[in-house]
Amino acid sequence: MNSPQETIRSVRELTHFVDGARINGASQRWGEVFDPASGAVTARVPLASRAETGLAIAAAAAAFPKWAATPPLRRARIMFKFKELIERHADELSALISSEHGKVLSDARGELTRGLEVVEFVCGIPHLLKGEFSEQIGNGIDSWSMHQALGVCAGITPFNFPAMVPMWMFPVAIACGNTFVLKPSERDPSTSLRLAELLHEAGLPAGVFNVVNGDKEAVDALLTDPRVAAVSFVGSTPIAEYIYSTGAAHGKRVQALGGAKNHMVVMPDADVDQAVDSLIGAAYGSAGERCMAISVAVAVGEIAEPLVARLAERARTLKIGPGSWPEAEMGPLVTHSHLDKVRGYVDLGVSEGAELVVDGRDFKLAGHENGFYLGGCLFDKVTPAMRIYREEIFGPVLCVVRVPDFHHAVNLVNAHEYGNGTAIFTRNGHAAREFARRIQVGMVGINVPIPVPMAFHSFGGWKRSLFGDHSVHGPEGVRFYTKLKTVTARWPVGMEGENAFVMPTNG
Repeated sequence: MNSPQETIRSVRELTHFVDGARINGASQRWGEVFDPASGAVTARVPLASRAETGLAIAAAAAAFPKWAATPPLRRARIMFKFKELIERHADELSALISSEHGKVLSDARGELTRGLEVVEFVCGIPHLLKGEFSEQIGNGIDSWSMHQALGVCAGITPFNFPAMVPMWMFPVAIACGNTFVLKPSERDPSTSLRLAELLHEAGLPAGVFNVVNGDKEAVDALLTDPRVAAVSFVGSTPIAEYIYSTGAAHGKRVQALGGAKNHMVVMPDADVDQAVDSLIGAAYGSAGERCMAISVAVAVGEIAEPLVARLAERARTLKIGPGSWPEAEMGPLVTHSHLDKVRGYVDLGVSEGAELVVDGRDFKLAGHENGFYLGGCLFDKVTPAMRIYREEIFGPVLCVVRVPDFHHAVNLVNAHEYGNGTAIFTRNGHAAREFARRIQVGMVGINVPIPVPMAFHSFGGWKRSLFGDHSVHGPEGVRFYTKLKTVTARWPVGMEGENAFVMPTNG
């Protein structure tokens, strides 16, 4: 058996990526990166100090003037090359995601694809940055608008999508002419470091994209440093609120996406098999560690009994295993501490009086007894007063709430503090239209369980699921990462005798 010292020496020591190269840094603080399938420590990640974070900000600030002056077409060509490199290294990146997060390989590939779509979107940045022009708004006066880069931008991203969420941010920011400092989750940081290398290989100048690993000390440095112009965040609502309030107090533009409790309303006329298939994937895929996971099934009227029965049958037979297993439908949770947290919520649900139809707490996988596994859990007869309904669990736990009719379903969803994503399954077009119109949620699916917008639209919730005025990626992302300038021009020909003290008009 290895000694603790031998174990430390056997794991990889990760780095930061600053000014175009990996750097070891001088931090004396380290975090552990696990293989969730086995429970083994596979790497140590340095936790940057405020000073080390400042080095990355300084590199980005120094690179900004030249990068902002680079023609958008040249920036787009680097994004085209980056896209090519991601496609070439897709298997490597997907395996890296799976090895540190735990999600199954097919899900990791799907995540990478959704990130790649944002890169594809910003390959059209010369068109996306075009302003508007109005001729002759007054006698001899023209006016036009320009979208210009902000400066140094920062991204603070969660563990659950180590490729996709960062790629919702930095490709848009960089294509718009900004430089970027990414602080990925310390639980699965290797993907971000590899993406930084691929960007450098694609021709991105040193300092334009930097990766700093760390915890709250690094985050606070990004939020308070006056050289950082904008901050993007995805994570839990309490942290999102902190990011927003702190960043805004220091004069920064902030978009902070918070928690979710996504409901899927199943109407009595819905195709039960289709609804069950969709719920199983949306609730238990990626072990429920998705901000767009469906964690509440709202069973309307008489569909409740057959829906719960079929859900229970499927939940009991989930194929659970390491992400590398081709047949696995669900992998482990990301860390042992998160496993304990989710298991604690299942205990809580039982104590609150919900009916635990499927109990996955005792799941063990032969040969992987130290892995962070939890079987699929299904609660029925959950009420809005229960904490398992109100709070985000972020694990493979699906709650069924029964309501008598459509109006109760809409009111239930609208009453929740989160408004990230929702869905309705029905054959009734009028019900679907009314649901989409009346629901107070940012992303809505109609017979689509996880309505994540494509890259050419924008992702963002309502209520306490989003702090700030802008959603991420798509047109909203371009607006967030640029500032609008409007120019009004007149050339001094025949202007003699005009009153310079009068506000120009179109008279």
